[in-house]
Amino acid sequence: MGLIRATHLPALIFVFFASTPFTASCSQPPEDNNNNATTGDIDWWCDTTPHPRPCKYFMSNAGDSHSNTSMQRSGFRKIAVDVAMQRALEAYQQVLHLRSDLANHHQRTVWVDCLKLYDNTLLQLNRSVQGLLGLNRTCTDFDIQTWLSAALTNIEACRLGLQDLNVSDSIMIPTSSANLSQLLSNSLAVNGGLLGSEQPETEYQEFPSWVTNHERKLLQSTSLAVRANLVVAKDGSGNFRTVQAAIDAAAKRTSMSSRFIIYVKKGVYRENIEVGINNNNIMLVGDSMRNTIITSSRSVGGGFTTYSSATAGIDGLSFIARDITFSNTAGPLRGQAVALRSTSDLAVFYRCAIQGYQDTLFVLSQRQFYRQCYIYGTIDFIFGNAAVVFQNCMIYARRPLKGQANIITAQGRNDPYQNTGIVIQNSRVMAAPDLLPVLQAFKTYLGRPWQLYSRTIFLKTYLGSLVSPVGWSSWDGSNFAQSTLYYGEYQNFGPASSTRYRVRWPGYHVITSANVASQFTVSRLIAGQSWLPATGIPFTPGL
Repeated sequence: MGLIRATHLPALIFVFFASTPFTASCSQPPEDNNNNATTGDIDWWCDTTPHPRPCKYFMSNAGDSHSNTSMQRSGFRKIAVDVAMQRALEAYQQVLHLRSDLANHHQRTVWVDCLKLYDNTLLQLNRSVQGLLGLNRTCTDFDIQTWLSAALTNIEACRLGLQDLNVSDSIMIPTSSANLSQLLSNSLAVNGGLLGSEQPETEYQEFPSWVTNHERKLLQSTSLAVRANLVVAKDGSGNFRTVQAAIDAAAKRTSMSSRFIIYVKKGVYRENIEVGINNNNIMLVGDSMRNTIITSSRSVGGGFTTYSSATAGIDGLSFIARDITFSNTAGPLRGQAVALRSTSDLAVFYRCAIQGYQDTLFVLSQRQFYRQCYIYGTIDFIFGNAAVVFQNCMIYARRPLKGQANIITAQGRNDPYQNTGIVIQNSRVMAAPDLLPVLQAFKTYLGRPWQLYSRTIFLKTYLGSLVSPVGWSSWDGSNFAQSTLYYGEYQNFGPASSTRYRVRWPGYHVITSANVASQFTVSRLIAGQSWLPATGIPFTPGL
């Protein structure tokens, strides 16, 4: 802890992927939008973006002449995403070619992260282009905003690793990345203009029409372990003895379109696991969070980046975990040490425990949902730039080091058009057993602004006496982001719920309107009513 070309978009299809192909997945049917009436040429449209100069430069050098062509916002958007795609491919290739120049372990560690993150940026742009080309007709502007947000977040996550290990920007950051961030920011702004003033909301349906009868029965089953495709058991009674071996086997299946269940029997699995970028629809099911534990101890203090310190790294689409603990045991002395990192779009974690100290849960990007989870940590222990809702969760602040304070959230929104934020709803913020005896010796805050447009909301949540009356913390004593962030509280309760002594920042809001609060619910922030029913996980769509 800132575009754009394309009337000949189809010509780009053969370079969309740096690794393996992807089939776009969308959350709900598209709707018409009246925000597409204005027309103008390229220069006119570029002047409406946050970064007009790179917009005009890359348009003029894109290989086709659009400058005198009048178009609507949707046409300009296609060109914007196309140019961003081309620049992202250049950046990926530049990172790839750095391999032979790396001088030490720290540089190699950061390089591995950045290669994955730039690869993921290409994937998100590819999803967007497929939607804009009509190759996936169910994609919406809201989906595209999610994917563009993730693409920009990836670039910043690469930079974070450089800071973690004191690697110079000049060694690792491709020369095209600054322009790429600006082009992605422009694309977000252009697409954001087509979203309208409200987030999507859909009618509740028990299961979407595309879920097969077999999968409905599977997801409704109370005994998923019996229906598992693979079984992991430390005693050798399953298909594999390690979780990663089962995940790797699942990655070799010919079709990723149906749910693949891996049952992890009771035991402590000391390993780091990764669900790869194209290993979709994986479901990990344990024997309860008390009995099935995946644990490791990587940390920034131990020579890893925040990103690579994760005990579990989840990238594949539509991931589900049930009844499992993800733990990082590096401890408070080792700095950032992630237990779970997720960039999985449409991901669900149900009845899971996520345990660590600093930077426990990295909700890096895209749409995620956590239900009945137990989350433990000290500093910034729920952080990242996903659009994520936590419902009916227990959030425990642990005892930090002497002189430290507990910070529950550090949200990473760094562009005003990113449709991201951390929402904690119908949950409980409590002191962990190790903090209770020394509660008065440490302050605990709801969050602090990691990035300029940090956005965090607590809805109808119990706030224990450990939470400071001021509620929120500045970033390292500065006034950074206090006018541009959005922090909100709505109908919270408990000993620390009074907002009388809260911070008086321009970006802090005591929310009194249900209409305002509803913008941050499952149905609005993550369009959850269109995809969560298919998971079989209980959820509350509104307030």
